[in-house]
Amino acid sequence: MTEPEPPRLLHNRFAQDARGVSRMRADETCFRRRGEPSFFHGERQDTSLPGWRRMLALIDEAAADGREVFRPLVELTPEERQDLVTLPPEIARLTRVTHLSLYGSPLVRIPPEIGAMVSLETFEPYTSRSLHWFPYELTRCPRLRRSTVSTRGLYGNYKFRPHFPQLPPEGTLPTATGLDPRVWGVEQISACSVCAGPIDPARFRQVWISLGIATDVLPLLVNACSAACVEALPTPHQGYVERPHRGGKSIVQPGPR
Repeated sequence: MTEPEPPRLLHNRFAQDARGVSRMRADETCFRRRGEPSFFHGERQDTSLPGWRRMLALIDEAAADGREVFRPLVELTPEERQDLVTLPPEIARLTRVTHLSLYGSPLVRIPPEIGAMVSLETFEPYTSRSLHWFPYELTRCPRLRRSTVSTRGLYGNYKFRPHFPQLPPEGTLPTATGLDPRVWGVEQISACSVCAGPIDPARFRQVWISLGIATDVLPLLVNACSAACVEALPTPHQGYVERPHRGGKSIVQPGPR
């Protein structure tokens, strides 16, 4: 009689990140009531906290040794991980990193400086339940080919079509720093997402666009310096809102699938 084959082991791409899984933020109720308006997370990043300082040290180490795989959360304690609202802009120094894993992170936003990670090939923020959107600057990573995102938690995702947060009117940016993230999504806007040029608050405009990034369709927040930069945006992914938009309940999305 033929011996039965042993059970096949399935490779867990996140095994090395097991210690980095963080519990979902206690106030994560963004999509609890379907059809209700969506809002940005309003948490501000406290840069005096131990978790932030430890993350800066890990970035320093990764930049110094030129590593290609960066899994910072496994080096943090659970308490340190909960100190993080976003990543430091210093991730722009990680130009040799090809694989960024943020599995199970408590992050609510990714900084636009991720666009400087020009060697990035694999981006894994899987089960980061409070990441509902990404910066348009992610399109500047020319080698990005693989992504693993919890798409059910994204604005405009094809399963539930939650609303996008309503963006402020054109030309209403009060200042480039010290912004209320509940309104603008971020705490500061230093440059145009499209052309990387300076921001004139009087001409500033924010829009949403859904694009295929690596293996996922992501809602991207565009901080544009002018109408011309908005017009220069690519065509949105098929099956999503057909044009750049300012969000809100008035935006008609395709039905869920």
